[in-house]
Parts: sequence; C-alpha cells; structure tokens
Amino acid sequence: MAAWTAQAVQTPRGPGIFLAGLTDFDLKATFTCGQAFRWRPLPEGGWRGVALGKACEIAQWQGGVVLWGSSMEEFQRLWRPYFDLDRDYAAIRAQLARDPVFARAAAYAPGIRVLRQEPWEALCSFIVSQNNHIPRIQWILDQLCRQFGRPLGGDCFAFPAPQALAGRAEAELAGLRAGYRARYLLDAAQKVAGRQVDLDLAARLPLPEARAELMRILGVGRKVADCALLYGCGRLECFPADVWVKRALSQLFPRGLPEWIAPYGGIAQQYLFHYVRTCPGALPQLGRPEKRKGGEKQ
Repeated sequence: MAAWTAQAVQTPRGPGIFLAGLTDFDLKATFTCGQAFRWRPLPEGGWRGVALGKACEIAQWQGGVVLWGSSMEEFQRLWRPYFDLDRDYAAIRAQLARDPVFARAAAYAPGIRVLRQEPWEALCSFIVSQNNHIPRIQWILDQLCRQFGRPLGGDCFAFPAPQALAGRAEAELAGLRAGYRARYLLDAAQKVAGRQVDLDLAARLPLPEARAELMRILGVGRKVADCALLYGCGRLECFPADVWVKRALSQLFPRGLPEWIAPYGGIAQQYLFHYVRTCPGALPQLGRPEKRKGGEKQ
C-alpha cells in the first residue's frame, strides 16, 4: 500500500486537510454505490455529508482529497477510520482478480471504499432500504434526521439516537412516508435503547450469533442484518445479497461463490453490486439495470 500523508492546507474554500498520495478513493463511486445515503454532491464540486454526528465537505483536489470542517484530531479519530483509509484496496483487488467476474467488477470502480458507519445509523438505513430505491431511501433518512436529529448548522442534522425515537408513536413518523418500515424503525429503537439488542456485542459475536442478535428486531432479516454488520460493524466477512446481487449470483456464479473471497466478501460484494447495477451489459438479461427502477434495493 502506497504511503499517504494528511496535512493542514489553505484552499479557496478555506482551511482544510489535504490527503496527498492517497490512491483507490473515488468519492463519487464510494458515495453512490448504495452503501450510505447521506452524502450529496455540491454545485461547486465535491460532496457534503453527515456521519458520526459530524458534518463534512470533501472533494478530489490537486491529485488528492481535501476535507473541510474537520480538525486534524477529528480527522484522525473519526474520518480516517470512517473512510477506511488504512486498508490496502489494491491488494484486495489483486486477490479478487483471480476470478474474471470480480476482476471486471473491481476494475469498473476501483476507487470504492467500504465506509465504516455508525452501527445504529447503518441498521436504520438498511431497514429503510427494504423494497425501496435509493432516492427514496435518501429522502426518508433526510426527513428522519430533520425531524428527530440534532441540528449541526448549515442545514445539516445528526442521525437521531435510538433514545430519541424509542418513545415515539408510529403516527409521529407519518411525515417520513416510510410506510410499514416506520414500525420496524420504532421496534429497533426500543430494543437498542432498552439494551434488548446490543450493537456493540453484535460487532464481536461469531457471525451466526451476530445475525441472530440483530434479527430479534421486527423486520430485520438476514440481508438487513448482514448490511448492518458489514457497514456498521466492519464485518467484512458479510456478503449481503439484495435483489441485484441475487441476480448477479444466479447469472454469473451459478455454481456459487469461490470460497477464497470470504475474508473480504463485503468488499467483493460492494464492487459486484455497483457493477451490475450501473454498468451496461454487466447482466445481459437485464440490459442497463440502473435505468429500470432507480437503483432499487431489496
């Protein structure tokens, strides 16, 4: 893995933190590949998002990446692990190249990084994602944060803690237009706030037990549990299979996945999901899938 550095710089937008020599980090691919839903493109270039209770702006700049709105201490403590900057993605892609399908998927968007999100937010995000499409998931989560989250300034809001939702009635979530998912969100909030479901424990348990811990929540099946564990708990052995991945597996891996991908299955899945959802001809029976239903997730 090539060495990279972080240094304070002055930019036309103000003071920032410049990441020089950082490879394998494409912001657009990372933020639009279906793993996180609270990053938006800025008219002047770059992205603004909220994660881990903090707002941040970030852009590709002068051959590297620059962040605004963060101190160096906060970058090292929060954003460095959030963006998974210490993982050697080039080495993982080299391993995935053993299989021609994964080689094509990884080469299609080599700058994707799997974000290490806050476990509670990841759980809620993928509860909302069920039988849904990406623009609507984004809207529902935005409304959830606006109505129940802490204001951060600049029209940004923190993700509401489980305690902020646990005492709510389902009618209070009607403005989210989340349908039956509102009931699932409230059940999740009540069980996490009441310690009936322990997200910290789920990060450490053997995978079958971790899944079972999360599946105690109403509406959480294996796919949502695997997404919460992968994106919220860093469980890279998880390989969530939504409608797009199931299509890919049936067409491209009729004999099953190669066993050797297991240690970084979640990263392999992210490459594959983005590839079949957006690349013309990746799944010949569907043509260009992204045009069909707006990036559906199930």
